[in-house]
Amino acid sequence: MNEIKKQEYMVNERRNRVIQLTKEEKELYDEIKSKTAKGNLDNISRTKAYASFYRLHNEIRWSFLASMVSRNAGWNMTDLEGEWLPKILSKKERTTMFYTYEHANWLIFSDAYPQLLVYEYSKQRGKPFFHMLRMFSVSRFIEIEWEYYWRHRDGNRLVTAQIINEQHIIQKPVIDHPFYRKRVFQRFFYNLQDFLHFSSVIFPTLEGRLFGFSVHHFTKLDERIELGKKLASLLFHDRYHDFFIRFSNKVEHTGSRFDYERYVAERRFRNTPFLRTTYPIIQHKSEKTFDWYTGKRKEKWFEEVKHGGKFELTKWYFKKQKQVQAGILIEELILKNKG
Repeated sequence: MNEIKKQEYMVNERRNRVIQLTKEEKELYDEIKSKTAKGNLDNISRTKAYASFYRLHNEIRWSFLASMVSRNAGWNMTDLEGEWLPKILSKKERTTMFYTYEHANWLIFSDAYPQLLVYEYSKQRGKPFFHMLRMFSVSRFIEIEWEYYWRHRDGNRLVTAQIINEQHIIQKPVIDHPFYRKRVFQRFFYNLQDFLHFSSVIFPTLEGRLFGFSVHHFTKLDERIELGKKLASLLFHDRYHDFFIRFSNKVEHTGSRFDYERYVAERRFRNTPFLRTTYPIIQHKSEKTFDWYTGKRKEKWFEEVKHGGKFELTKWYFKKQKQVQAGILIEELILKNKG
């Protein structure tokens, strides 16, 4: 029996038993629940929590990836109340899109942050406590992967496993949910952005260079996993990693794209607002959890990703912004003429 299958068998055996926590584990459970709730208030708190964890445990690469992707989520949120999108999207449409970003990122943090804290405690105590992950409704897939990492310290495999897990976490409750599918993913504006590659995940630098990838076919699970792997490969590229770290450590995340656009000579003014002056704290309802993992995994999920070396987006980004703005002005004129 190979190592992964053996780990999976052991985890499944444990999951069939009644969970009996020691006093130490009960205290740890309460502490993790409290810290997770505090960190999951909004996009700003999530971004800071991920980044802070990485500064303490830089062997867990996903936490840095999560912090940088979370910055992008915040920028997408404030775009909705910036200079341009209110010209063509109604308040109701913008609110729905905000809830889509917010709910997806809340779900991921709810699942991922307890994993990070259990690892942190395991590291402090010098022994694994990953059996506790089932107390937080974490998939057996990622529990297996954490135990494998503890034994073999394969950081590349772990970050890929975490990407696979997080994308499954949002597939059913967000991507496939009838409300979001109808109100967001089947709407003209979303599909136009997807078709023309207007959306992108940006990793900025203090030098004013922008790196990343455009987002295409976001609703497809395998595409999002491949995108996550590409982003991780770029973020930890030997040539560029220090640039991204310096930006993360120096620039406070406000949710406004001006966080990074001010470092680019072409942009000298703010046209998106601060996130916390724009949106209230959202009270999410705890949902009935399910384990997405059926015991089957695609081998291609763990295959090494190829991004072809085309990942500097500085010129592309501002060209696309001008195209989007021109399209919005045309659409705004059409809407006025119809009125």
